[in-house]
Amino acid sequence: MPQAYRASILHFLADPGTAKNARALAETYEYFADGLLLVDRGVVQAVGNAETLLPKLDKTVPVTVYENALLTPGFIDTHIHYPQTEMIAAHGEQLLEWLQSYTYPIESKFNDHCYASGIAERFLDELLRCGTTSALVFGTVHPQSVDAFFEACEQRDLRMICGKVMMDRNAPEYLTDTAESGYSESRALIHKWHNRGRLRYAVTPRFAPTSTGEQLSRAGELLQEFPDVYLHTHLAENPQEIDWVKQLFPEAEDYLDVYERAGLLGKRSVFAHCLHLGEREWQRLGATDSRIAFCPTSNLFLGSGLFPFSRARQQGIRVGLGTDVGGGSSFSILQTLNEAYKVLQLRGETLTPLQGFYLATLGGARVLDMDDVVGSFRPGREADFVVLDKACTPLLEFRMQQCRDLNEELFVLAMLGDDRAVRATYANGRLVHRRDLSDADLEPVHPAEFEEIAVETVAEI
Repeated sequence: MPQAYRASILHFLADPGTAKNARALAETYEYFADGLLLVDRGVVQAVGNAETLLPKLDKTVPVTVYENALLTPGFIDTHIHYPQTEMIAAHGEQLLEWLQSYTYPIESKFNDHCYASGIAERFLDELLRCGTTSALVFGTVHPQSVDAFFEACEQRDLRMICGKVMMDRNAPEYLTDTAESGYSESRALIHKWHNRGRLRYAVTPRFAPTSTGEQLSRAGELLQEFPDVYLHTHLAENPQEIDWVKQLFPEAEDYLDVYERAGLLGKRSVFAHCLHLGEREWQRLGATDSRIAFCPTSNLFLGSGLFPFSRARQQGIRVGLGTDVGGGSSFSILQTLNEAYKVLQLRGETLTPLQGFYLATLGGARVLDMDDVVGSFRPGREADFVVLDKACTPLLEFRMQQCRDLNEELFVLAMLGDDRAVRATYANGRLVHRRDLSDADLEPVHPAEFEEIAVETVAEI
């Protein structure tokens, strides 16, 4: 049955960062101060001004009105570890020590399917509470960790990507596989889960130091056998890590060359972090259309460094936002935008509010090569969206009253917003998170009995 949703609505058609002037910028997004989104069977049918679409709406179509709210496509997290949910905010280490002290002991528990299922449910609850409807997700070395995750996603009808970690050295014995078992187990999971409903698979070597050259080559074989699966790993996060890679792979020109020799670069290859790359690495990432997950909360929390966003853009590399939980300290993409802005400030760069919300939605979808199905409200896209409450806290409500335009509103949402700003989350047209019990009283009305409801308006930029 068709459903309609009325609120302020924003979505992107192109990257605002590519616009050369105000006219070009205006063509990269659509904003409706009083908008209407029409959804039928989980698919976007139309989006536009409410005053234009309401008279055309069949009188039987229910309209849910969200007052003082902004409706955007669901947020997209391009790098996160679901097994690390219970160790988020673990104190006091940099990357390599942090892995040994916290990560590996926690991940050992995921050989238990029941345990993994419980964490997967909690993890998805947190994502949806923060308005994130799609993510590129690490499992553990255990195949059952991926089964548990995908089972939970399938039950909620979510569009998610996940993969089993491949790790055959430099890790505790209880967490290692072999080059052959990593290949065969990953292959079996691809056959079982990839393109099953809204689910996709990512070949997932943890990072170069924990895989032999043989295992990385086997990962490359999987990409050759299944050209539409993803490659998900880490790259150049920490200076000690880079030195370690040089010792382990002396034949490689640099860190990225380790992956390139194994055939792991391409348009569905997502490399998290990329903080300390050389000139050749930047050029090769751009030339191979590989993608980057920018993880500011994690980079600051672990003291790893500041991401050179402008350098990635110069090379034409697609960049998305990653929370990197549990190295990252928040599931919230709004909070991730907050930290991204500060990281770029420290580098003498800037992140505009429009650019930030593009990265959180259509930009993330493009990084994950699925902007044909999610990330915007173009007709035919899957109806994943989030309702942001512009009065979720007294301070945010007061600050919003001072905003002069959409640009200011977006910036305030990113700086002051968090999970409390997410009033509702929808996946494939279904309500999958509702913040307030009072929203149970949010009954849709029908055009036949529709009374004009004032929706706060703001000027266009």
